[in-house]
Amino acid sequence: MPTLLTTADDAPTEHPIAPVWHTALLVAIMLSLAAGGAWMQHQAGTQTSLTTTHPNAVPLYLSLLAMEWGLFIGVAKGIRSRGLTVRQLIGGRWDRPQQILGDLGLGLALWGVWKLIDWSWTALSGPQHAASIDTLLPVGLLESTLWVAVAISAGICEELAFRGYFQRQFAWLAHSRWIAVCLQALLFGVSHGYQGVDACARIALFGLLFGLIAIWRRSLRAGMVAHAWTDIAAGLFGL
Repeated sequence: MPTLLTTADDAPTEHPIAPVWHTALLVAIMLSLAAGGAWMQHQAGTQTSLTTTHPNAVPLYLSLLAMEWGLFIGVAKGIRSRGLTVRQLIGGRWDRPQQILGDLGLGLALWGVWKLIDWSWTALSGPQHAASIDTLLPVGLLESTLWVAVAISAGICEELAFRGYFQRQFAWLAHSRWIAVCLQALLFGVSHGYQGVDACARIALFGLLFGLIAIWRRSLRAGMVAHAWTDIAAGLFGL
């Protein structure tokens, strides 16, 4: 079983996993999302939700699916130019049922730790003042099914991008995996600007936690499970 690395510069990435221009392009896309989200929050003003009634969320969910898998394809193409595969970036595959159960269990435990942190944050900081996206959560069977698809896609694609691609590429650029963990977490939080400043800070902490798990496990699988379940539980059960 892999152990947590304790040396600050222990085995940093020796080579870039993608061209620098490719990383800069993806970072620019993330920052564009942040800018768009900040504008959306500003437009929402002091309203309690981004919309006053539940809209037809199907087009939104389909667009999110396209964006997630577009990110996946973009990462895959970038690393392919350096001879890497998506499987290698994830950290291999499940070979035994015990591995599946282990990652599922760790993923659920990680979700539990995250919820404790989230609830503690809410208790200390009080209610958020940013516009809420609650009215965009799923209603009905079709939207719920699409939401699950979006959640699973986010777990796979965003973990691959942030804890896989960005974390390893930043480790090469900064010559430190620990700086890389912080940078990818910051970018992860900022890219969720549409949820408001407080949510961005929480999500950055989420990214930091998941980045450390990725280093410990040398795999993204448990993080993918926890990420997907976090979104599923929030959308379907309000957890």
